[in-house]
Amino acid sequence: MRTFTKKQVAVTGVAAVVVLGTGTAAYAYWTSTGSGTGSATTSAGAANLTLEQTSSVINMYPGDAAQSLVVKVTNNAENAAYVTSVTGVASVTQAPGAVGACDPTDYTYNGSPLPANGAFTMTWAPVDLASGGSQSTAGDSIKFNNKTTNQDGCKGATVDFAYSAQ
Repeated sequence: MRTFTKKQVAVTGVAAVVVLGTGTAAYAYWTSTGSGTGSATTSAGAANLTLEQTSSVINMYPGDAAQSLVVKVTNNAENAAYVTSVTGVASVTQAPGAVGACDPTDYTYNGSPLPANGAFTMTWAPVDLASGGSQSTAGDSIKFNNKTTNQDGCKGATVDFAYSAQ
């Protein structure tokens, strides 16, 4: 039978302790349990859009050509803003002393008469505008609607536009 030296016994003992210790640590690691919670908040964001008509519409009259109507939307907020559409409302202010009626139906938007309430939706591709970013509408037009009825009430009238973005 073979006899072991003290050195061999010591090395074997240390190795056994290391193996058992590692196994115990691994067992403790894989069988431990725990729980926890956490939370996060999202900024409410702030819509801060500027809508500016960048095209000039000059005097309209029966038989005139359609004029371009362009609106630039700029995001002034710190956060990005997703803009799905741009809408407008046309209102008519008659000149002092004008005789007869004049309303939004006396004008066309993109070739079709405006409704009596003057509401219209501009040509717009939905976009996520970065802070400081901008995009313009494209392809829209306004024109005097030459009706078969008397439109003297529109002489000198002012057409105002109010825009909004969603």
